[in-house]
Amino acid sequence: MSLTIGIVGLPNVGKSTMFNALTRNNVLAENYPFATIEPNTGVVPLPDKRLPVLAKLVHTEKIVPATVTFVDIAGIVKGASEGEGLGNKFLANIREADAICEVVRAFEDDDIVHVNGKVDPADDIDTINTELILADLQTIENALPKLEKDLRGKKIEPAYMDAVKQAKEILEAGETLDKAAREGRFDKDSVYDLHLMSAKPFIYVFNVDDSELQNDELKAKLSATVAPAPAIFLNAQFEADLTELDEDDAREMLADAGLEESGLDQLARVGYDTLGLSTFLTAGEKEVRAWQIHKGYTAPQAAGVIHTDFEKGFIKADIVSYDDFVAADGSMVTIKEEGKLRQEGRDYVMQDGDIVEFKFNVSKK
Repeated sequence: MSLTIGIVGLPNVGKSTMFNALTRNNVLAENYPFATIEPNTGVVPLPDKRLPVLAKLVHTEKIVPATVTFVDIAGIVKGASEGEGLGNKFLANIREADAICEVVRAFEDDDIVHVNGKVDPADDIDTINTELILADLQTIENALPKLEKDLRGKKIEPAYMDAVKQAKEILEAGETLDKAAREGRFDKDSVYDLHLMSAKPFIYVFNVDDSELQNDELKAKLSATVAPAPAIFLNAQFEADLTELDEDDAREMLADAGLEESGLDQLARVGYDTLGLSTFLTAGEKEVRAWQIHKGYTAPQAAGVIHTDFEKGFIKADIVSYDDFVAADGSMVTIKEEGKLRQEGRDYVMQDGDIVEFKFNVSKK
């Protein structure tokens, strides 16, 4: 299951610094526009405190976490929708992403040039979103002649044309389709086949300095500008420094900064949720693994993530909740004696944290 989050932003907002920290890769991060020309992809482990607990209980050292894939995309500039800067490349790369992580500069630093000459988070957000909106409007304008012909020929339903026109009205009002959908004013799925970029789920990451990281009033104000989309606040350079430390020193550095977790861990979790993913677990002496699935997957669909034969020959799933497994110290004998082991069939919808053993017959096709 390869789902990606595209990291976008104006030049010099800290995109590549954040990406470097996320993936511990040393991609080019220079103080000039277009330092990132080709998209860089990084697979980031999803923080999950359950995995080391399970590994200890089943006596294994091998832990395989779920992952989130991020793509660092070239900085956008005003006019990108018309091909300015690296606009065409930027838009093509965004179209391939499943969600958009928009990095916004909120820190002041005279040594780092802002492409627009001043630090203004709201203006930066408007610049990027406007380019995506303009590109979407162009997509709709290009599609309308054929859609009108198809409507006359009864090849499409009137409801579909109504949805396209509603999307056009929202975009013309300067709003992303994601915002309208989050507020319950638009069904993104109704125009899914147009692959509109502003319909992708958005996450906003504000790159702030240390003092701003503790400024709850500022964070509330910035969050309100992007609501109801999620907002994350981090200091990209702090996060980069954090990744250079071992676990104990990193934990101490976070504590000294008054933080319970790194901004990047928060981003990975929010990104995972934004992609509509959930996790089920397997635990044995060979390994403890978190498997990523779409929320709402049934037991056979989840089995198919491990191997297609598991789904084709699915018989049942033996499931115990994480809490019950830990309470029984990982003893299946105790779990069975206490009636905590459930046998679920084909219609069972997987829950996050289910510990599963699938029963299947490869001859059943």
